[in-house]
Amino acid sequence: MIQSKITSLSSKIAWEQIRADTELFDNFEKNVLPAYLNSCRWFAGKARIQKSFKVTTTLEIPMKDSIALLMIISVSYEDGDVESYLLPVSFIDAGHTKEITPKGIITLAYINNKRGIIVDAIYDERFQQTIFYHLAHAENIAQEEGRVDFTRGKGFLGEDINAPISSKVLPVDSSNSAIVFGDKYFLKLYRKLFTETNPEVDMVEFITEHSTFAFIPAFAGSLVWKQEQMPDITLGMMQRMVENQADSWVQTGEQLNDFVEAFVAKSFSIKEEVFQQVELLAQRTAEMHLALYKPEAEKMFVPVPFDDAYRKFVHDRLTNLLDKRYSLLIDNYTKITDVVTRKLAWDFMEARELIEEFAAGILEKPIFSQRIRIHGDYHLGQVLATQNDYIIIDFEGEPESSITDRKIKHSPLKDVAGMIRSYHYAISAKMFNDPASAKLDSQRIQTVADRWYRLIQQTFMDKYLETFGNPHPLFKNNNEINFLMLIYLLEKAVYELGYEINYRPDWVKIPLKGIVNVIREIEKLKM
Repeated sequence: MIQSKITSLSSKIAWEQIRADTELFDNFEKNVLPAYLNSCRWFAGKARIQKSFKVTTTLEIPMKDSIALLMIISVSYEDGDVESYLLPVSFIDAGHTKEITPKGIITLAYINNKRGIIVDAIYDERFQQTIFYHLAHAENIAQEEGRVDFTRGKGFLGEDINAPISSKVLPVDSSNSAIVFGDKYFLKLYRKLFTETNPEVDMVEFITEHSTFAFIPAFAGSLVWKQEQMPDITLGMMQRMVENQADSWVQTGEQLNDFVEAFVAKSFSIKEEVFQQVELLAQRTAEMHLALYKPEAEKMFVPVPFDDAYRKFVHDRLTNLLDKRYSLLIDNYTKITDVVTRKLAWDFMEARELIEEFAAGILEKPIFSQRIRIHGDYHLGQVLATQNDYIIIDFEGEPESSITDRKIKHSPLKDVAGMIRSYHYAISAKMFNDPASAKLDSQRIQTVADRWYRLIQQTFMDKYLETFGNPHPLFKNNNEINFLMLIYLLEKAVYELGYEINYRPDWVKIPLKGIVNVIREIEKLKM
């Protein structure tokens, strides 16, 4: 890992003209950026061999008594890969440095004979207020290369345009950064940048502006770097704040405490409230997909058929995953000591030919259902439980997929499969890891967990499809629904298997059971 060589920067140029000091920028790139970025939670390249750090663009944001620079930093790696990151910076003189949290300090600096610090500008209140002002007024800022485009959305309250508003950085470390304004708005500043619009902004803006679906944090604005004849680059998005009690993973875990307690007491008991909440989440999921189903929409969102290119994409992705997971499982099979898990692993390995034959169906079967943009990374952790309802969040898509792949249109059943797999994880993790049940017979635990899962799965599916009504262009008939659900459930469980083998070997039985469940359904189709 590249290490910092100096602890301060100096320049005889005023901060407002600092971009002219090429020597300072050279020192900044070589001796400050490497250490600072490697200390940031949002920098994803810590474990890679880094080759160089380069400030490729500086966008100027005028603010009270000064300017901030939106730096776009190119990080190149030894393997030839290159990533881009957003780092807004500002200069604060020595008299105000105590206002900045230590994690926001990039380096000491002497600028135009003034002693101070260069900071990550998200911690600078002047920057926070400037960004909010431009979002509130939809006021763009011209640059030497294009402009920073500020858009105001329906989620912005009109009375807040000129009213004073407090601002603060959320202390939570994640892959992006967040500023809260007056407990009304949540601004997510995207750190890792891509040379096209962020799918989350596309999705949240589309749902807010083109539907009445109210169960997402409403789109309140965005900032985008726009250049002529170049792709737009999304820098941030502002949404309305929502109150929540916990995410649905936590809520489901709490509900399962009662179920496990009853199981230990030799009783099978699910409260009616649990079924009601599963039905409500299924309804909100269907309503989200209905909001995304717009036959008259722009090209980015118009529904499309299951064409040959998409069929090949799904088949290639699934078969590649299968190849990798079979190899991984064979290499680790002798490490599996639990009898139930070994049986599941063996069932999976024995069924390879059956699975591959089934997967080929996506290339051959007539499919008349349609595809739309979907959430793409849908699970219980992406749903906030409010006092009486649910709010769906985080539309960025599957983290390990490229931005282009995250924008591929799928059957909405892919989201449904993600949520169903999440319920399977919830019951399995609780039943096998709860101290009260862990000492009991593992086969009995598996049987009871399966029973709970099947009831929840059926409840969710029934309400989900009921909300759409029958028929609907997204779902041709039950045969197609069943086939596509099995394809997506299989893909999700096979994907999960690799993670568990590598990071949580004690949890391998969970995706294996999910895979074997699909195998049993495939066997029924062949009867």
